[in-house]
Amino acid sequence: MLNKSKFKLSALLLAVTMTLGACSTSSSPNSDENGSSNSSDKVSFTIGYASGDPAAKKAIADSIKRFTEANPSIEIKDMSENTSNSYLDWLKTKDAVGEFPDLVEMRDTEVFADAGKIVELPSDLIELFDSPPEVDGKIWNAPIANNVPQGIIYSKKAYADAGITELPKTYDEFIAIQEKLKASGITPIVVGGKDIFHMGFWVNKFLIDEVYAKDPDWNSKKTEQAVSFADENVVQAMTDYKALFQNYVDKGWLSTPDNQTASFLITGKAAQLYSGTWMFSQIEEADPSFEYGFYAVPDREGHVNVIGLPSPAGWTLSAEAAKDRKKTEAIKKFIRFFFEPEQYSQYLASVNGIPSTQAEVTYETGEAMQTALDLMSDPNVTKSLAINNWWGENLIPPQFRNWFYKKLQEMVLNDGDVKTYMEQVDAEYDNQVKANSI
Repeated sequence: MLNKSKFKLSALLLAVTMTLGACSTSSSPNSDENGSSNSSDKVSFTIGYASGDPAAKKAIADSIKRFTEANPSIEIKDMSENTSNSYLDWLKTKDAVGEFPDLVEMRDTEVFADAGKIVELPSDLIELFDSPPEVDGKIWNAPIANNVPQGIIYSKKAYADAGITELPKTYDEFIAIQEKLKASGITPIVVGGKDIFHMGFWVNKFLIDEVYAKDPDWNSKKTEQAVSFADENVVQAMTDYKALFQNYVDKGWLSTPDNQTASFLITGKAAQLYSGTWMFSQIEEADPSFEYGFYAVPDREGHVNVIGLPSPAGWTLSAEAAKDRKKTEAIKKFIRFFFEPEQYSQYLASVNGIPSTQAEVTYETGEAMQTALDLMSDPNVTKSLAINNWWGENLIPPQFRNWFYKKLQEMVLNDGDVKTYMEQVDAEYDNQVKANSI
């Protein structure tokens, strides 16, 4: 049994706290020093969530609006002005200045749980969900939706113009399609590299194919230094990543934000985008007549591996909010409202999400979303997670993901030797493990 590594939030916050200086912490705006509400009628709480994806931000904002209209005695203060660059950094900063949200979309559950910043999901809410993941034997999150597969969103016109009549059955066939697209005069792939999270889409496609599909516990072995980023399988994954970016990705990828990638497809500046199902609604809203398809890119042997395992993430109560009974009840009321089938179906339809609830929730889906649902239900498709979505013994240092993605950007731009860069990545991972375990 591998020893479990804990990564402390205090270490992550140190630099932020030093930069901000002496920041006063604030108590709950609706509670006195004993934790009771100041008002017998009104109650308010703050909410924070990742707002980098426009469709998801609007869908959550719409849910909040519908709830507060139906519950005028409850005020929800939306704090989600964060950029899409690093949601974790935004949360760390909010915590450092005493503004950690009362209800928060939690993605780094284990980090904030270990730091005592969040509490377990109230027991009377657990019944809403279908087998939510546990961390240390506890359920912390109300999963907003299940993880969705990522794949190629492609312009049907661009494929037709390039003479592409069949979807690839192997990765080599996928590369052959890229050559046909280039020959037709169109840029094959757009990447929103200005937003660091977007880099993870392709990075994790290759990592899943070469690493996680074969060994879901690779992260824990890396933490114990039993495997290395410089091993042949990881080097192969990152070699494929580098080759793809240098040969087929739009040259302006580093300055292109994620929210502009859909326009590249619609206007014909690029033929394809590698992303998740949440992009479908953005494309359809921008141009309802645009014809597009979706498929998962196979590996060299023709196997299909996608993101699709559940992970401990979702709506989570802060430890501070949990001290206030009325605030807690208001938050629980919102969570129940959010997941009511009629309301939840509107949210899922907006983001093309997969429901996490026990209650059946349906909404009208298009061709592309049906392909994604078929991938999720196919037992021959391997389901996995991105490098930073594992937990327990497979938890990576929370600050490693962004550092890793930026290092890979540097490798592509400098035409760096993949093996050399992976040796640097391996050393940095070990250093961060050591630093966060002190």
